[in-house]
Amino acid sequence: MSTALLVLDCQPAVLAALPDTGAREALLTRLERAVADVRAAGGTIASVRLGFTEADWAAVPAAHPTFAALARHRALHHQDQAAAVHERLAPQGGDIVVRKTRHGALSTTGLDRQLRERGITALVVAGLSTGGAVLSTVLDAADRDYRLHVLSDGVADPDPDLHDTLLRRVLPSRAHLVDTAGLPALLRAG
Repeated sequence: MSTALLVLDCQPAVLAALPDTGAREALLTRLERAVADVRAAGGTIASVRLGFTEADWAAVPAAHPTFAALARHRALHHQDQAAAVHERLAPQGGDIVVRKTRHGALSTTGLDRQLRERGITALVVAGLSTGGAVLSTVLDAADRDYRLHVLSDGVADPDPDLHDTLLRRVLPSRAHLVDTAGLPALLRAG
């Protein structure tokens, strides 16, 4: 199968930024279902997580609007449990697992190469946050000519207004939206 599900930043520390515990649980349940559907269809799961080493923190410019504070506070150390993929979405043998140091899943990782080596031409993007990793990954992947889908009920953001605006007005210009109920049909269509 030439489709991969990218599960972005589903880590305890990042999930904690979502204000509603019930929404976090519902998101994890939908993502578990999506992962199971993609595995059952023979697709690839790529777990992408944000995590830093000492060298990574040192490389973050002091003026970076997002990552400077993480570097200053030495947050999301790559070996911390809070930076691990959430246990409910734990990678399995054959999955791709990458660690990134910026918003997008492709720019600071070898993910693009690994996907292309597996013949992946279509991506379904899910995870956190809609205004960060999801947006950045979709824009970059569109420029790399992947066929793109965003799992509309499998993405979330701490800012609900930003999330809604991106899903309604921005992401559809680069990717098709599909929800978890429609994912099996998308996978069957190839």
